[in-house]
Amino acid sequence: MSRPAPVRSAVFPVAGRGTRFLPATKASPKEMLPIVDKPLIQYAVEEALAAGARNLVFITGSSKRAIEDHFDSDPELEAALEAQGKRDLLETVRGILPSWASCIYIRQPAPLGLGHAVLCARPVVGQEPFFVHLADDLIDARVPVLKQMADAYGERGGSFVGVQSVPRSETD
Repeated sequence: MSRPAPVRSAVFPVAGRGTRFLPATKASPKEMLPIVDKPLIQYAVEEALAAGARNLVFITGSSKRAIEDHFDSDPELEAALEAQGKRDLLETVRGILPSWASCIYIRQPAPLGLGHAVLCARPVVGQEPFFVHLADDLIDARVPVLKQMADAYGERGGSFVGVQSVPRSETD
């Protein structure tokens, strides 16, 4: 049996309104909510990169520019930090995304659900294997979940889905 192709792309469906987190998400995407000193989406991206992804495909909505801005360079901020001698902060800002990673942004034309959002990534992902990472699910695990899934895929091929039991009262 031949080894399956490596997983090189991670799809982040981030077009939703974040209504579960209102009012905090009225003006800021839920994926940008900070956990200590980093937004949720950065933890998700770091996990995907550590699991082998190189192409980061964000399926966005009209209110998600903050996500694009977060992963983009900011020459003015970097120059200000440099001028102020804040080298540690400068390196932190420059290290948000490694130079070998690619960010691809696709606008979901209408709020048609998670399946449609994932389907929007098809022109970029094609027939290759890919991760789908829901950035508002932050899981602290000794071996990150995407790495576990990538390893299982590499050993056995096929599709893998991570699930969690949820009380019926929380499923509306």
